[in-house]
Amino acid sequence: MLKRLAVTLATFLIIALPSWAQEAAAPAHADHHAAAATATASAEQIWADLMAGNERFVTGKSKAHHLVESRQALAQSQHPKAIILSCSDSRVPPELVFDQGLGDLFVVRAAGNIADPIGLGSMEYAAEHLGSTVLVVLGHTKCGAVTAACSGDKMPSSNLQAMVDKILPAVNQAKASSKGDALVEQAIKDNVHQSAKDVLANSEILRHVKDEVKLTIFEAEYQLDTGKVVRLDQK
Repeated sequence: MLKRLAVTLATFLIIALPSWAQEAAAPAHADHHAAAATATASAEQIWADLMAGNERFVTGKSKAHHLVESRQALAQSQHPKAIILSCSDSRVPPELVFDQGLGDLFVVRAAGNIADPIGLGSMEYAAEHLGSTVLVVLGHTKCGAVTAACSGDKMPSSNLQAMVDKILPAVNQAKASSKGDALVEQAIKDNVHQSAKDVLANSEILRHVKDEVKLTIFEAEYQLDTGKVVRLDQK
């Protein structure tokens, strides 16, 4: 009885621990990442694929996605190549913007492309258990959440105020160099950068996989008028 209990407890602990923490507890030959065998593309190759999809979207030449076949093939498992943290804006659906199919993207959306604990947990799951190796933090022009934060007005609910408060550090940074309409646009860019920083600051798991070069973060902005995605973290 006690022996069975000890085995059950040990099994639970191994399952509950993130894979990077299991290395000391599991045999050296254990398969720590469910999608390790499929993670053959480099981060830059994945980004290039997303950009190629965006170009198809911009030019109206999106490829045919065989949804029935894909749905059937994905019924038992998923290994999305990229996590997308994007705004909830109805005009910025990442699967369409990047012309991707079922199972390609693990999407977390919230107004202002900010991540609360639930969003962070979702991204941790994708990186740690599904093997996603790229995270794209995607803002967009004319973002209503960032515009609200720039207004300085008190929000009509505590939930909306919490959203704005999360964006305010980027707004304050943008105010050092911009004002008026330019302030909103600069704050949008700064908020993408701040969101990427917050993800790592608030998630030990994501910070760890990035330090181990198992996760690459790209910062980008979607242009509402052209449909183009512009990378912001390139010098």
